[in-house]
Amino acid sequence: MTRRVAAIRDGIAREARPLRDAADLDPLVALVGDARYVLLGEASHGTSEYYTWRAELSKRLIAEHGFSFVAVEGDWPDCYRVNRWVQGYRDSGESAESVLHAFDRWPTWMWANREVERFARWMRAHNEHLPAERRAGFYGLDVYSLWDSIREVTAYLESRDPEMARQARRAYACFDPYFESEHDYARATALVPTSCEEEVVGVLRDLRRRAAGEAGRFAGDGHESYFDAEQNALIARNAELYYRTMVRGGPQSWNVRDDHMVQTLERLMRLHGPLARAIVWEHNTHVGDARFTDMARQGMFNVGQVVRERHDREGVVVVGFGSHRGSVIAAEEWGMPMQRMPVPVARAGSWEDACHEAVHGDFLLVFNGADDGGIAGLDEPWDHRAIGVVYDPSQERWGNYVPTLVPRRYDAFAFIDESHALRPLHMAIDTSDPEPPETYPSGM
Repeated sequence: MTRRVAAIRDGIAREARPLRDAADLDPLVALVGDARYVLLGEASHGTSEYYTWRAELSKRLIAEHGFSFVAVEGDWPDCYRVNRWVQGYRDSGESAESVLHAFDRWPTWMWANREVERFARWMRAHNEHLPAERRAGFYGLDVYSLWDSIREVTAYLESRDPEMARQARRAYACFDPYFESEHDYARATALVPTSCEEEVVGVLRDLRRRAAGEAGRFAGDGHESYFDAEQNALIARNAELYYRTMVRGGPQSWNVRDDHMVQTLERLMRLHGPLARAIVWEHNTHVGDARFTDMARQGMFNVGQVVRERHDREGVVVVGFGSHRGSVIAAEEWGMPMQRMPVPVARAGSWEDACHEAVHGDFLLVFNGADDGGIAGLDEPWDHRAIGVVYDPSQERWGNYVPTLVPRRYDAFAFIDESHALRPLHMAIDTSDPEPPETYPSGM
């Protein structure tokens, strides 16, 4: 072991703060202070502890500091149903379990799980006696829901302007030949110089123009209802671009997706007013600043980078998560059934290996803003594990790690020595769409 590695392990051991219960989150709550954006990561989409600790911190930020909403790496229509339930909207569903069970896009386990169900029930109870303007919301940031969002837009218009609904259906009929297959549409646009871009842009433009002219019948008709419709029209526009870009390869489709997620986050902040404060739950590859990984060299940016660049003066706190070993819910291939898989011990010489060797237990690190985060020698890249929804534990030796300047990528880091697979609500998965969107490094 080199002197540098030994010094870093000693520094981790010195700075680590035990992570055992909600009171141990005090350093993170203090770090947040008056910040308006708190981005909480995860090293996989299938680990119970990541969801549980994000929920515990979010509860404190909502209850003690008035945070406005949680925005997650999930599809808007599905998550908006959860939002309606946690805010107590009429006819929003019988239970958190029933609402979450309706998530049917693979990978269902990301949000249809017991950990999220428990957090949703807490949000509902917290909101129950609050006025509408103070209730905490739950929203999806992602761009994948092209067909569902089209249906939501036309359904909204049917009840408000049937003629405009007919115009929207005619425009969206451009997608009919592809039978709700994003990948058939994407391949078709790659083969011939045609697309539905003009149609989806037109529906969004017309919806916004009509809302501006008739606010009482559109923008003002019910709490968040117009916002929901406009967001779905925006998703249709950006999803069309995403899938058309994806088929061409390269980093641009990743950037389209993360740009959409930032647009959605900023729209939510405007919706909730000048004092709004946001909590984001996404994979480390989205919230951990891309400038301090090898993503930047590949021409990729992400949510964490853009939010820091645009909103640093308002306060941005990024917390990464990782573990040394354990189990995870993932799949062998895109669209395949979910499995409970082992997570081997971290690769020797990795960030997770250093954390394990320094402290045999769960802990928090809060970095001090310096290049090395206050731990001498930590200003050089470390291999940092990243597990996607598609995972092969046998590939740990060759893949699943992202070179990372840890104290620059995050403001704090939560380490779980032995993690456990989360608990999906159901195991039946829709595998009708076997081709994955372009993701990094695998299904993020």
